Amino acid sequence: MARNTLSRSLHDLGLSAWFGGTLANAVALNAAAGEAGTDSATGRVANAGWDRWTPVNAAAIGAHLIGSVGQLRANKQRVAAQQGVGGMSTLKTLVTAAALGATAYSRVLGQRVSDAGSVPSKSGTRPSKLTKAARADLAAAQQQLDTLQWVIPALTGTLVAISSYAGEQQRPSEVAAGVRAR
Repeated sequence: MARNTLSRSLHDLGLSAWFGGTLANAVALNAAAGEAGTDSATGRVANAGWDRWTPVNAAAIGAHLIGSVGQLRANKQRVAAQQGVGGMSTLKTLVTAAALGATAYSRVLGQRVSDAGSVPSKSGTRPSKLTKAARADLAAAQQQLDTLQWVIPALTGTLVAISSYAGEQQRPSEVAAGVRAR
């Protein structure tokens, strides 16, 4: 087997940053923003943090996707010849698409909230009573963001687990058994 250190590194580092950064922001940034003093300040702080994370997250996702394509190209013969690898690759592609979709939708919602300025918020993603009363559209976006902040790490965490399984499939004994079973 040839070494694919660059594509594997891009895949793993990109996925790690996508998962870890999104989880850290959900756990820490949004909760910390809730301590900003006022509901308007909470919204402003959360928006600033997520807006700063966006370009880093985009770079991480790009690195992951480039690495994923590199890994798939490097392992195309094994995908075709080893039992179970094609199914794992399909599942991984579907979960990646779901994570990309959730991330993109989250960014659209986040941009809408950010563009509205200091939208009052109880935490980075929970709308205040004032926002619910005065700006139902923004409150709805915040409520969707409150869910998506956990969906994205769940999906990317699932990708980490699938990637671990894929790594196990590359053990020589697994390759031999998978090729024989085909």
